[in-house]
Amino acid sequence: MKRRVVITGMGIWSCLGNNLHEVCQSLREGRSGIGIEPERLGYGYQSALTGIVQHPQLKGVIDRRLRVGLSEEAEYAFMASREAFAEAGIDDAYLLANEVGVIFGNDSSAKAVVESANIMAEKKDSMLLGSGWIFQSMNSTVNMNMSTIFHLRGINFSVSAACASGSHSIGLGYMFIQQGLQDMVLCGGAQETNYYSMASFDALSAFSRRMDDPTKASRPFDRDRDGLIPSGGAAALVLEEYEHAKARGAKIIAEVCGYGFSSNGAGISQASDDGSVIAMQRAMDDAGIVADDIDYINAHATSTHQGDMNEAVALDRLFRGKHALISSTKSMTGHECWMAGASEIVYSALMMQHNFVAPNINFENPDEYSEHLNIAAKTVETEVNTVLSNSFGFGGTNSALVIRKA
Repeated sequence: MKRRVVITGMGIWSCLGNNLHEVCQSLREGRSGIGIEPERLGYGYQSALTGIVQHPQLKGVIDRRLRVGLSEEAEYAFMASREAFAEAGIDDAYLLANEVGVIFGNDSSAKAVVESANIMAEKKDSMLLGSGWIFQSMNSTVNMNMSTIFHLRGINFSVSAACASGSHSIGLGYMFIQQGLQDMVLCGGAQETNYYSMASFDALSAFSRRMDDPTKASRPFDRDRDGLIPSGGAAALVLEEYEHAKARGAKIIAEVCGYGFSSNGAGISQASDDGSVIAMQRAMDDAGIVADDIDYINAHATSTHQGDMNEAVALDRLFRGKHALISSTKSMTGHECWMAGASEIVYSALMMQHNFVAPNINFENPDEYSEHLNIAAKTVETEVNTVLSNSFGFGGTNSALVIRKA
């Protein structure tokens, strides 16, 4: 018999706020975290739009010897993980005495790579490179740093799966615990926000140019959407086996009960309604539920024409006429990329805890694909018992998660 997996702690550091309370307020109020970073235009971007994420001040919080190895996204992940462990009632003594794993979604670490390459090109001397840049530059920078700082001695690796990375990390943590290989795993996703990391996306003309009104720029499912807005930060969740959580008296936030996945097997940047349907259906099958059981769907929809269209078709195939409310929190956050699949589980769990569905802001005119969807354009005060969260990424990777009230 498969073991049950629950969420006992959450942490968040995003453009919506630097902790669970701030983020919950932003979600309920439909408050956007998107703004302008003028430096992007000077660097050569076509669009200066981005999620405005505060950089944490870690001096005096973490020893300098540990700080030097932290990439930007690992700094965000530390703040989110610290909050998640605190909410789960896990302190340093517990972590030293018990085996806890770590799986984080992360698919780039540009800043240290670019800055070290610039020094090498100019100075021709590797001895001028920072001692911590090797650890900052690796895709595994987040999990290796979290493992070191928090003394995590269980499973330890990164998931690099484009914009589904954070979701797959939770799915894999869920499977490790379900199969009896771990009792507790810190899972999450992290995304750097520096302009080095997003120039190639800008080169694809993937970003919105609606710079005259930044908070109106991200328009998932809306007829007049013109591209996504890059964003980032980090989200962390403590996943734990149900009986293990009960035995230590932990507060249970929600249960992870379904994980679905698929690959489109087509063009490297081509979305697929078939692939989306397979992942969603597999997650619901794993959870032992049907479409009628879903109360809320946190859509992947990033505000691009093709991506939103394909997801809208997939959602219509599975949920037309059903009661599930649908929104894309990316309308407020922008696209948090490698972090998004984890942050959107945190956002969904907050809605579940506080009995509301956050709005898909800027949804003013449906197109032919979204017109049949039950999209919450404004905050809806309602009980939320079961959630489906979608994450899809370049390379055709698809992930879907189901969580429910425990």
